Amino acid sequence: MSHFFAYMSRMKYIQRWGLMRNTLTENIQEHSLQVAMVAHMLAVIRNKLFDGEVDPARVALLAIYHDCSEVITGDLATPIKCFNPEINKEFHKIEDLAAERIFNMLPDEIAEEYRGFFFQQEDDEELHRIVKAADKLCAYLKCLEELQAGNNAFLKAERSVMAGLMKMNMPEVTYFVEKFTPSFSLTLDELN
Repeated sequence: MSHFFAYMSRMKYIQRWGLMRNTLTENIQEHSLQVAMVAHMLAVIRNKLFDGEVDPARVALLAIYHDCSEVITGDLATPIKCFNPEINKEFHKIEDLAAERIFNMLPDEIAEEYRGFFFQQEDDEELHRIVKAADKLCAYLKCLEELQAGNNAFLKAERSVMAGLMKMNMPEVTYFVEKFTPSFSLTLDELN
């Protein structure tokens, strides 16, 4: 018997943005789907517009599993994780142990098919960079949605996340921001 999918189904119980007042809560299962869609698009943009050669489907799969260790660790807020380098380093060790525990729930005969989703492979470094960019973009989109709803508690986070995105210096991110993010500041009537 494998508990893998029973654990994965618990992603819906792990709420994000725990230190912030939210107009609409977001769990890591919802977040992972959005990150997968955005990461896939970033890979497509890179390939079509910036001479990239990455596999959009692989990027999307990496994104689906990027936060799955949080079913064990919970979602630790970024200000806590990044409070100092020692805390950040130790938390990454905890995340790695959680990922290993979840990976070990897979039946032996199929586990190797999933290894690359739980443990970074050497040749996937650039794909993980795209997933990280998508993760930050989704945080930025959450900030825009909250600001659109009148929640100014996300004002500083919006600026901080955007600064982090621009530091990544990825043309596909800049393209995404220019083409897709303005719509998140519109009402449904304005979108129609």
